[in-house]
Amino acid sequence: MPMRNRSTPANKRGFTIELGIGAIAAAIAISGCGIAQAPIAHTPNVVATPLQGQLAVSVAAAPTVGEVTPVYLSIANGTDDTRSVVPSQVFAVNDTGERIAPLPPGEAARQAGSAKELSGAVQSGAVSGVGGAALGAAAGAIAGTAGHAGDFGFGSPSSGALIGTAFGGFWGAFTGAGKGQDRADSQANQQIDALSLKPEEVRRNYTVSGYVFFPKGQYSQVEMLLVDRETGDTQVVREPWH
Repeated sequence: MPMRNRSTPANKRGFTIELGIGAIAAAIAISGCGIAQAPIAHTPNVVATPLQGQLAVSVAAAPTVGEVTPVYLSIANGTDDTRSVVPSQVFAVNDTGERIAPLPPGEAARQAGSAKELSGAVQSGAVSGVGGAALGAAAGAIAGTAGHAGDFGFGSPSSGALIGTAFGGFWGAFTGAGKGQDRADSQANQQIDALSLKPEEVRRNYTVSGYVFFPKGQYSQVEMLLVDRETGDTQVVREPWH
């Protein structure tokens, strides 16, 4: 009785390996596309304009993100006296007159994690899971054509791909969620740090701007202490909460 040739034809094997390589490339491309949404969705570009002999300050509260309310401040100096901006000396004033200190940017990023950042993390994790499933399928297909199907219990390339898909999907979802969260955390910190108000001197006709972050709450005013660089005196500026 003639023996049946169980070897995989070269052209079929080559096609399946090419398919597996293509799946790997697609998975890498997909997993690289998971980008978290920014904690602050829209940032203003309009700043205060220096007015002759005056100090102009504008205040614009952004929508609350998680447990944090970002407030965009812009200070324009039209006087001859240089002022120093100190972000820790910017306060939110509530209806009872209490001053609320701002959150440091790092803490603001952490507390903002329950809103858009978390949404971005879930999306990034889901994308990473899809990539893991595709990589698993490709690995299973290649294993099924490389002469190891019997060793792994795969009866064919298709069954190897099936098992690889299931394993890859599980592992990708398991590891992808963590990677997506890390990516979202990193992006949140980068954006919030880049947009935050920095300690800076405001010379004549200079304008500085940036975000200060407050705990979520009901506020009526923003109070800011500016320092005169020459005399060391402080100037208190109050603006309505907008």
